[in-house]
Amino acid sequence: MRGFVLAIALAVPFAASSAQADPDISAAGGGSLPAGWSMRLDSPTADPKGVRFATMPPGWHVTTGPATILYRATDAVRGDYVVNAVLHQTKAPMHPEAYGVFLGGADLDKPTQSYLYFLVRGDGRYMVKHRQGADLHPIVEWTEHPAVAKQDAAGAASNALTVRVDADSVRLLVNAKPVRAFPRTIMREVNGIAGVRINHNLDVHIGSLDVVPATKR
Repeated sequence: MRGFVLAIALAVPFAASSAQADPDISAAGGGSLPAGWSMRLDSPTADPKGVRFATMPPGWHVTTGPATILYRATDAVRGDYVVNAVLHQTKAPMHPEAYGVFLGGADLDKPTQSYLYFLVRGDGRYMVKHRQGADLHPIVEWTEHPAVAKQDAAGAASNALTVRVDADSVRLLVNAKPVRAFPRTIMREVNGIAGVRINHNLDVHIGSLDVVPATKR
């Protein structure tokens, strides 16, 4: 028991020092959003000016200090639909940081926010989680998959993420290759707003984001 308590005592300062070693680095010139877009930071105390988000054809460019989701109210969908996003990590972060898409967004401007998210990172892994308020519910822990492009020597990586929501299933694809599928009945709410999620201290170009209802496929 004494050894267990000592291990915890040693781990807590280590965790705190690790967080301090990789603080949010505010992006210069942040604080504004392209027309039609909204932003929700992970931390209620984070400064929105720490995120630079600008239109940069083709697509948009994001440099984060704090982690955030970015979305358009017009990308609210119900029933069957597909979310497609092409995302380019342009620089190596201090350690693997994730980016990807979210769906089923509700109450995104309230403490009761809820959404599912599907992310990849530069070490070739992906994960799936659900956020409800400040609580996170793991669905797929970090898992390596050959479909996920790893960052190169310069820290760059490009990944196309797809989520196909059908009547009986939710399927996840990376670079057009299936990585996971779930019965829709076991997934949490998938009706709602879809958008992108970029974790902290990343430089990512959003080449495209398309949210396509079944009627427009």
